[in-house]
Amino acid sequence: MIGRLSGILLEKNPPQLLLDVQGVAYEVDVPMSTFYNLPSTGERITLFTHLVVREDAHLLFGFGSESERRAFRLLVKISGIGARTALSVLSGLSVAELAQAVTMQETGRLTKIPGIGKKTAERLLLELKDKLGVDLSTAVGIQRAPPASSDILHALLALGYSDKEAVATVKNLPDGLAVSDGIRQALKALAKA
Repeated sequence: MIGRLSGILLEKNPPQLLLDVQGVAYEVDVPMSTFYNLPSTGERITLFTHLVVREDAHLLFGFGSESERRAFRLLVKISGIGARTALSVLSGLSVAELAQAVTMQETGRLTKIPGIGKKTAERLLLELKDKLGVDLSTAVGIQRAPPASSDILHALLALGYSDKEAVATVKNLPDGLAVSDGIRQALKALAKA
């Protein structure tokens, strides 16, 4: 397995780049989030990589951060999600945005990504939902407490509100609220509805 490459960036042709590592040039596919942060050609870069071996090809995918690579690996484990689709997801959403979309169960955010339909988005959310607290937040490198909105959402669900009501209410809350204040405001909003 090739885990990391360091070398000189020779070419950039989205989503692929050519990386010279001591005389050997590797073709590496990268998500657009990594592509936008690349230096100009001729400069030295380091990429975390994931090698996909298929019957007809060996494909090398590169990422600017360990968290992107871990998110990619979680995505390709999902049935029906191939490496290209996983790359599209990471091109359309940052790792933090993906984690937030999974926490808030936002299919709309995922369906905006080319190649992701409603059923695929629902499968992604379902498969990653159980892994969010365990795998995605730790493996993806989100080394902070889960956002207050997540706790507020779980509190509303525990109180018996439907997913749809709870998510819609939490989306309308201002950012930066403490959990207790957020729950209080959410309950007031739900009482008025």
